[in-house]
Parts: sequence; structure tokens; C-alpha cells
Amino acid sequence: MSETVRVALGARSYDILIEAGALDRAGALLLPFAKRGRLVIVTDAHVAETQLPRLAEALASEGIVQETIILPPGEGTKSWAVLAELTDRLLALGIERSDHVVALGGGVIGDLVGFAASILKRGCGFVQVPTTLLAQVDSSVGGKTAINSAAGKNLVGAFHQPSFVLIDPTVLDTLPPREVAAGYAEVVKYGLIDDADFFAWCEANGPALLAGDPAARDRAIARSVGAKARIVAADERETQDLRALLNLGHTFGHALEAETGFSDRLLHGEGVAVGMALAFAYSARRGLCPASDAAQVAAHLRAVGLPASLEEAGVRAPGEVLVGHMLHDKKMSSGTLPFLLARGIGQTFVAKDVDLADVAAFLDEQAHALA
Repeated sequence: MSETVRVALGARSYDILIEAGALDRAGALLLPFAKRGRLVIVTDAHVAETQLPRLAEALASEGIVQETIILPPGEGTKSWAVLAELTDRLLALGIERSDHVVALGGGVIGDLVGFAASILKRGCGFVQVPTTLLAQVDSSVGGKTAINSAAGKNLVGAFHQPSFVLIDPTVLDTLPPREVAAGYAEVVKYGLIDDADFFAWCEANGPALLAGDPAARDRAIARSVGAKARIVAADERETQDLRALLNLGHTFGHALEAETGFSDRLLHGEGVAVGMALAFAYSARRGLCPASDAAQVAAHLRAVGLPASLEEAGVRAPGEVLVGHMLHDKKMSSGTLPFLLARGIGQTFVAKDVDLADVAAFLDEQAHALA
């Protein structure tokens, strides 16, 4: 399968290529972005072992000179310290505004490199080559770039669109099953937002996708990328409520990630999975959606091995503590935190009347119900 999805943003429009084996012909695909016959690749130590040799060989076949910067893996890399290190190293390599930096990795590398590119020489180009399912279906598309700070996740960043996104589903073959499952949470999200038929497809095909079935994997990536491209084109900077829908599960999820120290105790996709289950459970508690829909969402997440409760996430903090983490959410506006809630599967909406004290009470109920 080979499919190209266009992100329509006027002069900043770009293509997303989804093609099995595309990494092996990346030299030809990325040649237009090697303005001076050179590309700088930024990756992490894990991806350097599994995918960097393929990319390096493909670039060399087209005579592209390469420089490589290898960073530590993990969420801790999205930090001020590593951003400073990365920008200094890129400047030392003589990066110019017309150059492109290649982000080869998952969401951490993509977010970090994109942010570095947004501030280098007041903005240089970059290309996304995502190597995790989560990055392929979500974070590599749309231009949100950021690092974490002491106050919370993704609070320092910029909108900076890539020039091209190269998605090769075969790179997922080297990922641990837990990483693939975490990425699958973002696939499910697109069904829950506004596409009940796609959620039904996920229920029927999710296990095959996670088992490595190429057809299921390719379809999920293409469907997810198409949905995100459409939303980003309509609401690039989240000035309307449309792009905000992509944050389903993230307000709860980020609070859980903060409570677990942004560590491997709870991967981002796992936090989103629990967050989506909580968003539906809270919606049912408020009488917004049927309790059966909330149960159906949680059941599917559990069926594919994802956590769907505070207990399964290993979080036992009081609701007040978790809400405290939410106060640092980047969506806060005039002291109000919008929540993504649902009227049913495929019927997500932005709620701006949520009482955080009620959210804290709900979280305490969830913790006690499973104690």
C-alpha cells in the first residue's frame, strides 16, 4: 500500500506518505529537502540501533551527506537541558534557515526536534520520520512541538509544521508490544471523537493490528492520519473547538503521567487510554452518555491490553492531587479548564462548564470503586 495524505495549509501545506518500505527509498524522497546536499538526522539511542542504518544507507545511495545526533531515549529528553544541547550542536554543524533537520524517532524526538527547528535561526525546516505507532498516527502530524517543564507536559513549545512526513509501517516490527499498544490508544481516539464506524472497526480489527497484521495496521494509520490532517487543516492552532477534540483523554491522561513522574511507569498512550475511559465514565456520571457506552470503551481498551482505570494505571493519588496537576494544563483559559466529554461513542464535544471539585470527587469515587 502507498497512500499520500495532504495537509492543506496554504503555502505551508505538506504531504504525508504512508508506504511499507518507504524508509528504504528515503534518499529519493528526502533529496528535495537536502538543499546543500546534506541532512542532519536527530534520533535516540534505541532507534539508532534499529532504524538509523536503513535511513543512512538510503540517503547515501542518493549521495546525501549526513550528520547524526543521537540523544538518550525516554520522556526525560523533552527538557530544557536537552533542547539547549541539541540547538547548540545543530548550530555547531552550521544549520541554516533553508536547511532541514530529520526527526527519526517517536513522539519525544519529533516534538523536541520540531521545537528546536522552530527557534533555530527563527525557524528552519524539518522532516518527520516517525518510528512508533503513536507518532505515526498522531504526534508527527499537525505541527505541535514542545518540551516538558517542571510545571507540566508540553507547556513550552510552538506550532511549527514539518515540510514532509514519511511513514513506513514496517518500522513498527521492531517495537516492543507495549509500545505498539500504547500507540493504538491514539488510533481508538479517532473513532471515539466523531467516527463510531471506525471505533467498530477497531473493536473487530484491533487485536489483529496489535498482532502485526500489515493490512490492519496500514488501514488504521491511513484512517487516523486522514482524520487528523482534516482537523488540522480546519483548525491549525486550536483557535476553534475542532482541533481541541484531538485532546480526548489527554487532560486526565497528562495528570496521570505527571503523578507517575512522566516515566515508563505509564507510557503516554497508556495515560491517554485511561484518560479516555475516565472521560466516558465521567460523561456517563453526568448523564451525558449511556453508561453502556462507557463500559464498551473500557472493555475494548482492556481487550487489547491497555489500562482503563486508575488502578490499572497504578495511580492511587487523591482526586484533589490529580486535579492539581490539571491546573497546569495548557488549555487553561481565564481560570477555566475545558474538558473533552462525550454524548456517546463518536460524539465527543468540548465542555467548558466542568467543576474541578466535581472532577476530584469523581476520581475519588473511581479509586474507591476499585479498591
